[in-house]
Amino acid sequence: MKQRIVTALVLVPLVILGIFVLPLFAFVTTLAIITLVGFWEWTQFVEEEFRFIALMPAVVIISSFSFLLISFDSVSFNAQLSVRYLVLAIGVIWWLAASGLTVTYPHSSKFWQGSKILHHLFGILTLIPFFWSVLLLRAESTETSPYHGAKLVLFVCLIVWLVDSGAYFAGKSMGKRKMAPSVSPNKTIEGLLCGIITAGIASWFLAQWFEIEFSSPMSMMLIILVTVVISVFGDLVESMFKRVSGIKDSGNMIPGHGGVLDRIDSLTAAFPVFTLLYFIF
Repeated sequence: MKQRIVTALVLVPLVILGIFVLPLFAFVTTLAIITLVGFWEWTQFVEEEFRFIALMPAVVIISSFSFLLISFDSVSFNAQLSVRYLVLAIGVIWWLAASGLTVTYPHSSKFWQGSKILHHLFGILTLIPFFWSVLLLRAESTETSPYHGAKLVLFVCLIVWLVDSGAYFAGKSMGKRKMAPSVSPNKTIEGLLCGIITAGIASWFLAQWFEIEFSSPMSMMLIILVTVVISVFGDLVESMFKRVSGIKDSGNMIPGHGGVLDRIDSLTAAFPVFTLLYFIF
């Protein structure tokens, strides 16, 4: 626990600094590197003999995606409405389906466990919408308010971190009912409820502080509720894939926290869902 806290105290300021200080080109490059590291860790789930071969589809897709769709002019970037909604919608559909796989695990695993193609597809559906949604939020309204997009990105990160922290400590102290014992025995319904309450209360004050506008208080609370619940499933989905592959941590790059996927699993689910709902409502 001590090592986790020390690492978090170093990483969190760096993340916040990167969100607010990096220009769009540098931000895209940094996020692309993080996404590729996530893909590299995902190759463990594919179970190819050579992990570099398993990484190639992801490299080709993210390179093509970046070349064809990403403009470093924020105005042009924000003008791609059809592509924006298509990729986000695909991400949301995937997370609804992945949540279903988690709820029905281990019975559902017999349909995908032995398929390398599906493992590749699951990784692409997890990381590409995440990559795209973070960029969309970061580029939002930067031509009129340079830090508005950065505030949106940090807002999502904070509510996910808060639900994770609230659920962890509440689950440790008073958790009794297991939420998904076949996937993650330590997660409890009591922890989830406390995490949702913590994130819900904090998000109200964060939205005021960051000057993030929603169409109504009701829509804000609905968006937050859906985002925090799906973020928990993001964690559970990665846990499911690790359990099937016999892996404890996705990597060891981050002392006390495991790999990159272990740190962004909840965010990979939260960002596409929040971004789509925010743009729609």
